[in-house]
Parts: sequence; structure tokens; C-alpha cells
Amino acid sequence: MPGGPELFVLLAIGLLLLVVPFVLAYWVYTDANARGDDNAALWALAVGGLGFLTFFGGFLALAVYLWDRD
Repeated sequence: MPGGPELFVLLAIGLLLLVVPFVLAYWVYTDANARGDDNAALWALAVGGLGFLTFFGGFLALAVYLWDRD
């Protein structure tokens, strides 16, 4: 039956998969920019782009950013 609680769960998961990469990319950009990193936009693009392509790829890029920063 269309429109039941399953649809709500699928929409919530879909929204989560779209919002989390954007939030991570924004946080990485503001953090890298505050630290004076010249590649802040590149880090944000890597985290956000990989987060949209493969959800866990964004977390992998975030881990690399956290490891690479001073």
C-alpha cells in the first residue's frame, strides 16, 4: 500500500543522505578557512562530493581531512 509508514521512513533516510554531506562539507570549509588553509574549498568539495556519491566516502574524506590538519 503506497503512502504508508514505509514511505515516511524512505523519505527520512533520503533526506538524511542529502543533508549530512552538505553539513559535513560546510563544517570542513569553515574549519579549514578558520585555520588559514588555502585549500578549504577543495577539502569541502572532496568531503561533500564524495558524501553525495558514496555516503561513506564522505566520512573517509573527512577522516583524511582530520588526519591532515595541524
